[in-house]
Amino acid sequence: MAALARWCVQRRLVAVLLWLAAFGGVSAAAAVAGSAYSNDYAVPGTEAGHAARLLEQGFPELGGDTDSVVWHTSSGSVRAADVEQTMTRTLDRIADLPGVATVSSPYADRGAGAVSADGRTAYATVTFTDGAEDIDRGEAQAVVDTAKGAESDGLRVELGGSAMSLTEAPGGHLAEVVGVVVAAVVLFLAFGSLAASLLPIATALVGVGTAYAGIALLGHAMTVADFAPMLGMLVGLGVGIDYALFIVTRHRRGLRRGLSVTEAATTAVATTGRAVVFAGATVCIALLGMLTLRLTFLNGVAVAACLTVLLTVAASVTLLPALLSFIGPRALSRRERRRLAEHGPEPEVPTGFAARWSALVERRPKLLGALALAVVAVLALPTLGLRLGTSDQGNDPTTTTTRQAYDLLAEGFGPGVNGPLTLVTRVAGGEDRLALDNLDATLRTTEGVASVTPVTYDSAGTTARLTVVPDSAPQSQRTSELVDRLRQEVLPRAEHGTALDVQVGGITAGYDDFADVIVGKLPLFVGVVIGLGCLLLLLAFRSVGIPLKAAAMNVAAVAASFGVVVAVFQWGWGSELLGLGRAGPIEPFLPVIMVSVLFGLSMDYQVFLVSRMYEEWLETGDNRRAVRVGLAETSRVINSAAVIMISVFLAFVLSGDRVIAMFGIALAAAVALDAFVLRTLLVPALMHLLGDANWWLPGWLERRLPRISIEPPECRAAALDRLTDVVAEVEQIDAAARSPHDDH
Repeated sequence: MAALARWCVQRRLVAVLLWLAAFGGVSAAAAVAGSAYSNDYAVPGTEAGHAARLLEQGFPELGGDTDSVVWHTSSGSVRAADVEQTMTRTLDRIADLPGVATVSSPYADRGAGAVSADGRTAYATVTFTDGAEDIDRGEAQAVVDTAKGAESDGLRVELGGSAMSLTEAPGGHLAEVVGVVVAAVVLFLAFGSLAASLLPIATALVGVGTAYAGIALLGHAMTVADFAPMLGMLVGLGVGIDYALFIVTRHRRGLRRGLSVTEAATTAVATTGRAVVFAGATVCIALLGMLTLRLTFLNGVAVAACLTVLLTVAASVTLLPALLSFIGPRALSRRERRRLAEHGPEPEVPTGFAARWSALVERRPKLLGALALAVVAVLALPTLGLRLGTSDQGNDPTTTTTRQAYDLLAEGFGPGVNGPLTLVTRVAGGEDRLALDNLDATLRTTEGVASVTPVTYDSAGTTARLTVVPDSAPQSQRTSELVDRLRQEVLPRAEHGTALDVQVGGITAGYDDFADVIVGKLPLFVGVVIGLGCLLLLLAFRSVGIPLKAAAMNVAAVAASFGVVVAVFQWGWGSELLGLGRAGPIEPFLPVIMVSVLFGLSMDYQVFLVSRMYEEWLETGDNRRAVRVGLAETSRVINSAAVIMISVFLAFVLSGDRVIAMFGIALAAAVALDAFVLRTLLVPALMHLLGDANWWLPGWLERRLPRISIEPPECRAAALDRLTDVVAEVEQIDAAARSPHDDH
C-alpha cells in the first residue's frame, strides 16, 4: 500500500489523468450503447410463473405486458358520440404502434364491463408483444403520447401499468446534489479547510460516476434492475465520501505531526488505506452473498453495487493521495498551519467530548450497554410485523399519470381492477369444461372476489382462462389472503375428480410467490454473509470475540433499521407526508439487498473502530487503555462520517422513487444506530466488560490461521517484539520453577 501511495504521489498528474480517462471513456461508451435495464422478477418453479407460461402458450396475444388507457368525463357520459369517436380513433392508432399486440375497447361487443356504473369512466386494455422487462421505453412513450393527444376540455386521459411506469422514471439528480452539498458542509466544519473538504467529494464522484456508467454497460451483459444505478450511487456516495474522509483525516494528522506531504499521504494510505480496502472487501463480500440465492434479478443488483464499491475504494487509495499532493499543506486549515509553523509538531491527545465520552463508557459499561440494548430492542419491534408484497401504483406520486389512472379505476370500478388475478388451466374434455362452468359460479360467491369474467378458451380448446377481480387493492393483505384461499381451498375442491390443474397468476400472486422464495432462502443467505464476515474479522484481528460481537451488532442494526422501514412504509407513519405514498407492504427483494448492504456498511465502522483498538492493544497489551484510546480517537471521525452518510442516504428520499426511498431511510436509520449507539456505546461497553477475553484465540486455531493484517507494519513489529519478550519471561519462569527439582 505504501508503494502504491508513493507512486500516486510522485506521478500525481498521471494518476489523475488515468482516472479522468477511465471516467470519460466508460461514460462515452455508455452514452453510445444506451441502457438496457430489466425488472424481471420471474422465479422458476412458482405457480404464478407456471400460469404466465400457460397463458403465453394458449393465448400468445396476451403473453406480453398488459396496461390500461383510462378516460374520464367531467360531465356527460363516455358513451357520448363525440367521446366514443375520439377514443375509438385513438385506440385504433395505439393498436398500430410498434410493440403493441392488441387493444380491447370498452365500445366493443364484450366491453360493457369496462364502463363504470355512472358512465363517466372507461378503460381499454393495451397488451404489448413483450413483457414489461423487455419493452423499449420509446414504445411505451409512443402509447402515452398518442393517448394523451385525445385529451380535451371535459375529457381526461390517463395511463396505468408497468410499461407506462417506464415513462415516469425519476428525472434529474436533486437527491444526489442535496446529499453532496450537505456532505461538503459537514466536511468543511470538520476540517476547516475548503480544499481538504472538497477532496473526499471529488474522489467519490469520480469513482461513483465511473461505476454509474459501467452499470449501464453491465445491463447489456446480464439482467440489471432499473433501480440498480441509483442504489449503486446511493451506496457509492456514502461509502466513497466516508473512505476518503478517513484517509484525509489520517493525512492531516501526519501533517500536524511534522511529516512532509508525501510522507503524510503515504502513511495515511499505508495505515488507514489498509482499513479502507478491508472494509470495502467486507461490503463486496456481503453484496456478492446475494449470488447464493441464484435469482437472476438479484445477481445484476449485487454485481452493480459491488462494482461501485470497488471503484470508490480504488479511487480512495490511488486518486485521493494524488489530489492530496496537489493541495499540499492546504489540507490543514490556516489556523492549523500557523500553529504548526509557530510551535512545531505537537503530540495529539484526545480531548473534548470524545475523550469524556470514552471515559464515561469505561466507568459505566453495564448501565450504558443496557441502555443501548433497550434502544435497539424498541426500534426492532416493528420488524416482527414485516409483510412482503408488491407496492402498487396507488403509491406513485399524485402528479404521475399512473397514479391518476389508478385512482380513476379505483373510483369507477373498485380497487381490485388495478391488479386482477388470472386463472389458467389445461382442459382435457367435457368434464373439465363443466367443472370450469361451475367454478365460474363458485368464484362469484367467494369471499374477497368482486367480479369474474366468463371462461375463455383458446382456439384449440385445450387451454382456458378466467380473470378474477378482487374487492381490494393489489397491495392489500386481503388480496394476498384471496390468493391463498383460491389456491388452498376453492380451486382444489373444483379440481376434484377432473384433470384440471388451475394455476393462479397475476401481479399480486407473482409478488407473493417471489416473496415466498426469498423468505425460504433468506436463512442460508444470512448465514453465508455472517459467516464470511466473521471469517474476515477472525483473520484480521486474531480473535474469536471480535467477529462474534460484530455479527451480533450487524444483526441488531439490520433488525432495527427494518423496524423503521416497517413503521414508515408498512404502517404509514409519515410516508404520505414525505411524498412516498400510502401505507403498503415492503418490496420482496428489499430484505435481501438491505441485509447485504447493511452488513457491509456495519462492518465498516467495526473495522475502523476496532482496528485502532487493536493497534493500541498490540502496542500496550492493556485492554482498558486500548478500548478507551481507540474510542476516543475514532469516535469523532466515525460520527462525522455517519452524519455525511446519513445525509446522503436521506437525500435519496427526494428521488420520488418509493423503492429508492426505502433504501435511503433504511440505510440512514442503520448508520445512525450503528454509529451513535452500537459502535460508540454498546461495542466499547461490551469490550470493557469482557476485558482481555476480547483478544482470545485458541492456540490450535492461531497456528492454523493464515496471517493477514489491517494494522500497519510498525504495529506488527511492535507486537512481535512484545510477544518475544513475553515468551522469554515465560521461559525464565519455567526455568526457575524447574531448578529446585534439578537440585535434588
